[in-house]
Amino acid sequence: MNWLWTRPENFFKFITLIKSQNHHKMEFDPKNNIVKLCLQGIAMEEKGKPEEASRLFLQAWNETTNDFEKFIAAHYVARYQENVSDKLKWLETSLQFALKINNDSVNGAFPSLYSNIAKCFEDLRDFDNAKKYHELAISFTDKLSDNGPFYHGTKADLKVGDLLTAGYKSNYKTDVVMNHIYFTALINGAGLAAALAKGDGREHVYIVDPTGKFENDPNVTDKKFPGNPTRSYRTQAPLKIIGEITNWERQTPEDLQKWREKLANVKGEIIN
Repeated sequence: MNWLWTRPENFFKFITLIKSQNHHKMEFDPKNNIVKLCLQGIAMEEKGKPEEASRLFLQAWNETTNDFEKFIAAHYVARYQENVSDKLKWLETSLQFALKINNDSVNGAFPSLYSNIAKCFEDLRDFDNAKKYHELAISFTDKLSDNGPFYHGTKADLKVGDLLTAGYKSNYKTDVVMNHIYFTALINGAGLAAALAKGDGREHVYIVDPTGKFENDPNVTDKKFPGNPTRSYRTQAPLKIIGEITNWERQTPEDLQKWREKLANVKGEIIN
């Protein structure tokens, strides 16, 4: 790692990085068994097979081993409850584990969780609680609290002090010129982006500092999983490179091919 040790702020970023690596079990991992089951359930939804989707989501709940998995699985089980009271119970269960975790891996889910709970109370004609949860949803909307550290994966050969900027073609749709530069707080997520990036160069995961305001990446936030568990963000301001990571988890050639096939089959436009 190149950390510019002469700068005190980078020492504190290093400490934050170590802490984040020690809490990896609470991070989103596409190889996680529960995440895989939920993705299979989502695929069944898209194929018009709700009974099979519901079975997979309940299986995911029954196989959870930690609070983060319970938060995700309960969210999906809630979607298949025909009784409003049962749906409310599962949403409150998901919220309970999100509040227990209370870190950047779940913070993006609070607006939708509170809104869905409010809707349940409305349907149950409990308007006091409906109002309470609507207000909670509003209080969390557009509230970004992720302090990083942040990473950007690419095949470009860059150095500390360089600036990453928007205005380049998308790695996933080459006819789209991106208005934003994207980054993540998950090292392995940046590593995957580097592996999937265009070009023949070596994969790089750079540690970056956003130089301006940033927002949740709307292409992933709430699209499949509640909130922004991939901790993916975008900005129109440059990202400044302050170091490089070399010890992320590499994908196997087989897994990379599966990711490329998934990206090739993605329907719809990139929100740019």
